[in-house]
Amino acid sequence: MTNRTLLTGGTGTLGTALRPRLRDAGDDVRATSRSPPTDSDDIDWVAMDLAEGTGIREAVADVDIVVHTATAPQGDTEAVDVRGTERLLEAAADADVSNVVYVSIVGVDEIPYSYYEQKHAVEQTVAESDIPSTMVRATQFHSFVADLLETASRLPVWPLPTGIRLQPIDVGEVADAIVDHATLDAAGRVPDIGGPEVRTVGDLARTYRDARGLRRPIVRLPIPGKIAAAFRAGGAICPDRTVGTVTWNEWVASTFD
Repeated sequence: MTNRTLLTGGTGTLGTALRPRLRDAGDDVRATSRSPPTDSDDIDWVAMDLAEGTGIREAVADVDIVVHTATAPQGDTEAVDVRGTERLLEAAADADVSNVVYVSIVGVDEIPYSYYEQKHAVEQTVAESDIPSTMVRATQFHSFVADLLETASRLPVWPLPTGIRLQPIDVGEVADAIVDHATLDAAGRVPDIGGPEVRTVGDLARTYRDARGLRRPIVRLPIPGKIAAAFRAGGAICPDRTVGTVTWNEWVASTFD
């Protein structure tokens, strides 16, 4: 029997990696986006806006599994992530969905960053829902770290919190792990997913700079406050869960070759 899986945030970084993997796993995939692409890619697209509450019930109709990756880190996170997920769960309950797989971030319960706090609130909402659920936390994607360093690279000097430790992971490897949990059987909170190595921001920046052929100096930027302190304390890493295999150096070399 083929499962029908709904993927929210189907055009995002993780959603883009998940679409072919879910399809190759044999699922009948339906994906959502506020502005769905015109090429179907053998996927049923539904226009859905979590903040406005439009398209949600159409999206979950006749669905067995929901993989929820839609998020708004730079927008109205409360409206999209928190209130939107509440609407999604309500519709999923009415549709008798068997498993809601929610994708979160390592450290959302330790780092007092507003986006993380909203993600943690969503975790609690999903866990307390009557719908069976699976919770997957991952460390930052390689591409996310690269985007941050790209912003710094536009400056004549790169001011960075060089001592903070991160554990970047390949988005495809996160997608592979999520597909393994996208089943009819909910698993609750599953072990975190981290990259193959823990590196300092300084180390990551030097590798990125060299791969880009840049020569600008990297200087340590002390950042005060509770958020930076939580990162320095290792809130964003899970060193006992080095699940990924693609290292930062390998990813950078293949991306900027």
